[in-house]
Amino acid sequence: MAQSQPTPPAPSIEQLRTVVELIETPVLARVYAYVLHAGPTTVADLVEQVDVPQGTAYDYVRKLEGADLLTKTAEKRPYEYVAEDVSLTLSSDGQTRTITPELIEAVARRTADDDIDLYIERHGIDGLATALDYAHEYVDGTVNHRIATRELDCSPLEAEVILQALEPVVLAYRDDE
Repeated sequence: MAQSQPTPPAPSIEQLRTVVELIETPVLARVYAYVLHAGPTTVADLVEQVDVPQGTAYDYVRKLEGADLLTKTAEKRPYEYVAEDVSLTLSSDGQTRTITPELIEAVARRTADDDIDLYIERHGIDGLATALDYAHEYVDGTVNHRIATRELDCSPLEAEVILQALEPVVLAYRDDE
């Protein structure tokens, strides 16, 4: 009798809840993005580099670890953590949207970049995800802000501003590839 290959474990509901919280909570997104880029990171690193209170850093690390988005790499104190890549694809009515580390980082920059914050307020996270798609093409030189204006349904100035604000996110993830 042939044996089938074991099915990889499906994402848990807790993982889904945490990913949703990542795109709703910019500080949690900053913690995740920092660990993803920095590699093995301690809570003390998060307190210093991400500028979060120690209690909040511990709470966020526990939350991300509980959802299998952070993994402990050191068995003795100070514990070090690495982040697991997130890729969650949602489909509805023939439309799909994927939540990626890059989108999470764009959300994380909301607290430090008023242009991203304003864009999210006006167009939501879906609008930001679409703008991030166009930001890739903008960086490649295949799309300019005038084309993005039409596709993003915004003014030329708003398109230029959001594409420039997202450019460092695109470049950061290209450097990681």
